[in-house]
Amino acid sequence: QVQLVESGGGLVQAGGSLRLSCVASGRTFSSYAMGWFRQAPGKEREFVATISWSGDNTYYADSVKGRFTISRDNAKNTVYLQMSSLKPEDTAVYYCAARPIFITTLQSDYNYWGQGTQVTVSS
Repeated sequence: QVQLVESGGGLVQAGGSLRLSCVASGRTFSSYAMGWFRQAPGKEREFVATISWSGDNTYYADSVKGRFTISRDNAKNTVYLQMSSLKPEDTAVYYCAARPIFITTLQSDYNYWGQGTQVTVSS
């Protein structure tokens, strides 16, 4: 069982930056691929970024590529999402998720989810 707790959300002006963190419980964090997803008001949850268990492989949604960076620190059981050049359309609840080993963009492939953290970008 893995429990995930996100933090770091908040209100920021367009063009600003935020760093989200997701701390995982459990001893096997380093064997899990991690993903970030988001859900804007009135929209379905969508993929944002994913990182392999080792941190060697990452993949991003086209909408955030070049602006967001996913990283992880296995010693701290933490995955990060550095968000820069934020836009109002980035406003959403951001969720982290975990699944064993392999990275994937599919929500249905993730076994564990956090409760989410709100990010609001004002224009």
